[in-house]
Amino acid sequence: MPRLRLKFPYQEQSIPHIDYLILLMGVLVLAGVFLQFRYLTEEVNYWSSRVERLEKQQQQKATPRTRATARVREFSQEIRKEIAQANAILDQINLPWETLFDSIESAATEQIALLSLQPNVSNRTLRISGEAKNMTELLNFVEALEREAVFENAHLLNYKIKHENPHRPIIFLLTAAWIGTA
Repeated sequence: MPRLRLKFPYQEQSIPHIDYLILLMGVLVLAGVFLQFRYLTEEVNYWSSRVERLEKQQQQKATPRTRATARVREFSQEIRKEIAQANAILDQINLPWETLFDSIESAATEQIALLSLQPNVSNRTLRISGEAKNMTELLNFVEALEREAVFENAHLLNYKIKHENPHRPIIFLLTAAWIGTA
């Protein structure tokens, strides 16, 4: 019986430049992930130290001092304002935007053109302004918003018919309160 010679991979099948190219791509992807990780870690460390600094300042403010100067009071008021502004921004960011937009989109028709959405986080209301082709379409839109599970108390605040336009569209402003977790 003759000897069997196995060579793996076969010399004819070997393509080393493709192997090196794939290896190089893997190394580049790994380097990119490492740089992104480093960047995010530095950002997290920066914000953590900032929060610790603010908490330490708040604790120092809470401890009684014998000599509280006007400058320290002014500094703590600035911090309070900055924290209040940051909280307001976070409340705006944490709105259930996708749910609100999906509900408005399903209620609107081609006869309704929405011009602006103004959320009010403190009382969980949304002011919607736009144009409607006619009053029937506008009232149907308000009723459709009221039927949406996300909204309640949808009310037409005011409207105005554009008499100078031959199609006589109606400019409107309405408000609706949203339900659910934000």
